[in-house]
Amino acid sequence: MRKAELVLNKDGKIYHLNLAPGDVAETIILVGDPGRAKLISTYFDEVRFEGQNREINTFTGTYKGKEVSVLSTGMGTDNIEIVLTELDALFNVDFETREVKENLTSLNLIRIGTSGALQPDIPVVESYLVSEYGLGLDGLIYFYQQGPLIIEREMTSSFINQLNWDRDLPKPYAVKGSKDLIEKLGEGLRKGITLTAPGFYAPQGREMRLNVTDNTIIDRAGKFHFNGSEVTNFEMETSALYGLSAMLGHQAMTVCDIIANRITGDFNPDYKSSMQKLISMMLDRISKL
Repeated sequence: MRKAELVLNKDGKIYHLNLAPGDVAETIILVGDPGRAKLISTYFDEVRFEGQNREINTFTGTYKGKEVSVLSTGMGTDNIEIVLTELDALFNVDFETREVKENLTSLNLIRIGTSGALQPDIPVVESYLVSEYGLGLDGLIYFYQQGPLIIEREMTSSFINQLNWDRDLPKPYAVKGSKDLIEKLGEGLRKGITLTAPGFYAPQGREMRLNVTDNTIIDRAGKFHFNGSEVTNFEMETSALYGLSAMLGHQAMTVCDIIANRITGDFNPDYKSSMQKLISMMLDRISKL
């Protein structure tokens, strides 16, 4: 890998994360908000490493004897691509030789986020949802040669056909999350298909001073069903997390605190309390991995 491909800082740390091999654990919690990363670290029994660069805050420590890291990614699939690629490099690329290691490490990547529901029966108070599938509207995975190999083709085609998808928009893609993590960490929680939008406003049907191209996407997506699964929520990261993890050989799962319902118009202003309960629940389950 040339210097412009594997970009390292002067101290040998990888460029955007500003981290070196050994700074993070093999089990990593991903959050969008840098403040939430700090909050989660306060639950640790001890913190052995702390780092910060741009919107990326990193804390590594132990929780009930389990080594775990928490890292903030910022918002969007573009940020997820940078973070995941560089996390993988920390474990699976030799920074001295700039070559892929012979023995690869598979990471556990658990995203804890917030989301808006797309089904009227999903409440907004202490309501937690696991993404069984990420359905991306961002197009990211098609930039990778391995992308078509990990896409759920039947679900993707069904979504495009059922919604009569506009060809001027990025081509959707569906990717499944880690069956193992979903079974172990998502027990008892509602599961569904999560739409990942490449923005918060127009891609999610919100209008401010600019009009959206298609204001029916939310309604039509909410009616999409495939083999017993339905679209349950909207957010901005899961499709990239699932797609990149599948291509790189990592295990990934997203669990969201539902703080709004786009169908009923409900919103939970006290979602911080609800988020704290979700964090505690996930840490207890992660400690048993």
